[in-house]
Order: sequence, then C-alpha cells, then structure tokens
Amino acid sequence: MDKFLIFPHKEFDDPEASDLNPTRNERVRIPAGPPPEQLPSERLKNFKMVFEGYDEEQAVIEATRCIHCPATEPCIIGCPLHNDIPKALLAIEQRRFDEAASTFRKTSNFPEVCGRLCPQEHLCEGSCTVGGYDRAVNIGKLEAFCADWQRNHSGFPIPEIAPTTGRRVAIVGSGPASIAVAEQLTRIGHAAFVYEEWPKPGGLLHYGIPSFKLEKDIVQAKIAYLESIGVKFICNTRVGRDIQMDDLQQQYDAVFLGIGAPVGNKANLPGEDLKGVYYATEFLVRGNLPEEDLPDWAKGLPEIGRTMIVIGGGDTSTDCLRTSRRLQVQHGFEDGVVINYYRGTEAEMRAREDDYIHAKEETIKYEFLSSPLGFIGDENGHVRQIEFQKMMSKPPDFPGQKVPSRVRIPIEGSNFIVQADIVVLAIGYSGDELIPSKVPGLKTRKPGILDVISEETGVATVGGLFAAGDDVRGADLIVTAIAAGRKAARAIDEYLSSLLKK
Repeated sequence: MDKFLIFPHKEFDDPEASDLNPTRNERVRIPAGPPPEQLPSERLKNFKMVFEGYDEEQAVIEATRCIHCPATEPCIIGCPLHNDIPKALLAIEQRRFDEAASTFRKTSNFPEVCGRLCPQEHLCEGSCTVGGYDRAVNIGKLEAFCADWQRNHSGFPIPEIAPTTGRRVAIVGSGPASIAVAEQLTRIGHAAFVYEEWPKPGGLLHYGIPSFKLEKDIVQAKIAYLESIGVKFICNTRVGRDIQMDDLQQQYDAVFLGIGAPVGNKANLPGEDLKGVYYATEFLVRGNLPEEDLPDWAKGLPEIGRTMIVIGGGDTSTDCLRTSRRLQVQHGFEDGVVINYYRGTEAEMRAREDDYIHAKEETIKYEFLSSPLGFIGDENGHVRQIEFQKMMSKPPDFPGQKVPSRVRIPIEGSNFIVQADIVVLAIGYSGDELIPSKVPGLKTRKPGILDVISEETGVATVGGLFAAGDDVRGADLIVTAIAAGRKAARAIDEYLSSLLKK
C-alpha cells in the first residue's frame, strides 16, 4: 500500500493510472481503518471530543479510498450544500490540506462543524459508492480534519471584502443559518449586526451541542473570525423583549430571522413539574458549559442521581444520555444507571449512528416501545418514579388505515413503573412565538414556525424581513440551516441592491 501514499499525484482522471495514482480497483481494496477515538472508559471522565482527529497519514489513507466516480458524483448530490467532496478528498490524498479545506469552504460556512455533526450516513456517506464494497469513505471526519488543519496552521482564509454598500442588516439569532447569512453578506459589502439572547454568540452550536461532540473553542474561533471581517455581535439581547422588532425595522435596511426552533416540547403529563424533572436545553447547558457562559437562571450543575432517565428518541436525547453518564462518573456515581425510554422502535430512532454507537459503548441502556404516562414524586415534591405503558405498531389492517404506518398504539394492561432519581425530557423542539406575536402580518404555519413566500429565498410575509433554518422548516439539520442561510443571503443582497438603485 506504500505506493498509494507517495506524493505528489497527478490529477485523478482515469482508473488505468500510474502507480502514483491507484486505480479504482486498488482503491476499494484499501481497508477502512477505525477512526481514532477516546476509549469509553476514558472519555466518561471528561467532556473532550470523542473523535480525536486523524493525523496526516491516516487522513491521506482514508482519502485515497475515494474511487472518484464519474460526474455528477453521488456524494455531491447527497450533500445539501453540494460540496465538491471528490476534489477536496483528492487534495487531502495529495497532502494539499489547505486547498482541501478551502474547497469545502467555497460551499460551506462551517466545515469543521458539518464534518462532526452531519448525519453523513444519510447524506454524503450514505450515497458513497465505496459503501457497496466496504465502509463508505469517512467523508465527515476528513472534512473536519482538513478544516482543523487549516485553522491551526494558516488560520481561516481571509476573503476579499467588497467595498461597503452602506446597507445594514440585523440578524436575529447566531446559530448556523445566521452565521451563514452574516458571513455571506459581510463579504459582499453589507454590514451585519447579529443579536443573540445568550451571553455568548454561537446559538445552538455553542449552547445546544455537548463538548464531547463539538468543542466550544471551534465555535468561538469562527465567531472571532467573523468579528475580524466586520460582523458585530450584540449578546444578552432578546429581540421582542430587550429590543423590539419595530426598532430593528427602523434602524436597519433588512432583518433576517434565524432564531431556530428553541422551545422544548412539554410532555403535558401528571407530575411534569416535580423537582428533578428537566427539559433538555436547561439540562444540557447546565451540564456542559462553564457558569460564565450562562445566564443567571441556568447557573450551577443540574442534579445528578444514581438512576437517570431520558425520554425521547433523537439527537438531543442521545446528547442528554451521554451528558448524564459523564456527570455520574465525574461526581461519584460510577455505578449509576442511565436509561433511555422511547415510544418507537430502535429502527425509528433519529439519533446519528455514531452517537448511538458511542452511547451504548458508554453503558447507556435503551428501552423501546415505551411511552410515559406520568411522573410520581415523594413527600418533598421530587420525582422518584415514572409510569410507562408498552406500545405496539399499528397493525396494517387497523380500521381506517390505508397504508403501513409508524403510528404506535398502547398495549392494554402493559403499564409498568420504573425508579428515577432524575428525568430529562428530550421530546423535540418547537418554534418561539415571541417575535411573530410582535409583528403584524408575519405569518406562521404553526406556533413559532414562520411562513415564508419561498424557502428558496427566505422572503417573509412582511417587506424587508427574511427567515431561514429551523424557524421555517422546524427542527432540522445544521447543514440544511446553513444551506438555507446562504440562499437567504443571496435574496437579501438582491433586495438591498434594489434599494440602492432607488
């Protein structure tokens, strides 16, 4: 295999290439090596990222597994941002790591994040032809590798900034969609002012994602870069409370709403207000962040118990499970138990494959087809038990059912009670109704989820307002929020350009 690692290569163009450029048949025979990760016993003692990152040699070998399919390559189609993945992987193979990162950055505002958090098994890697021979090329981890390499060696590439247009845009929220909008608009000469209600910028990326998946320094490095090219961040400011939308509409030429879907869903069950019952966001921020990053209401660790129960079946529930286990191990409950209860089946879980595998490695237990009925407390008003009911799939011949469905129905007489010292509810997120309630004419499809004239442009139902990301689509992926933000930035630019002509 040594010949695969000799460099420089010629540009890959033909499977019948030289020894310096392995053929497709040779490429698919390169074994897929395991990504370097902390051992489960060690990672439970810290909140550092589980994936420790490829070194240069590992990255070159993994990139060489790409067989460079004929255009248009399936991985490009499978990526919502349509990153030129083959070009970037060829650059890694040829040790042109800086060029690889810049290739990703042409279409993505945050490759170091997408490489770590995208569900690649359903996107680029799920489309990878190599997956028909062996494990798909580890595209996400290679994307993170080259983005990290560039940031650590040469820094973020500083783009050419167009002359100022004199136009100002208010951006509400500082998550993935907003970061994309702010960066794109700044590059073309518009002034971007980002309003964030939390003490630090980054939104979901800083406050919603545990450090064992995405270290905070990566997010804050991007924020520092954005500030260096002119983006202004105004934190501890909730639009609709600390400053009104009317004020933003008067002070700025356009307003972009990128507030996401930040409101945790309630279970609406008896005992939900007992002590020791947390909603996911509060639990995660208190469990993962230093106090200086938090508002007063969220300071201090959450309660930690010997038996911690998380209810839900998505990425957030997995984050809460893995945070719970780390808190247990680091605070004297090494023999503690963390259990996930989910009303669906294992196949229906929406958590990323990597996260689910890591959770099971970290001794987390799963119980499926179990739906909560209520929470039972002690004489002090603290949760101690949960009542569940077993569920079953809706039979194909269920009255009124025309097609197979994932709908679950309760099994009569199947109720059971489990012990619980702490409960975390991670049952999805909804939109925030505050801003829509303040803007007459700003339509919503459902509470807090904005109705836009076109998702391709993000043009809202009020002139000069734009929106994209989870506050339009509902809770979705980071990569789709970035893609939508880039489209909205183009629409905002067109709108501002029309104002300049008047």
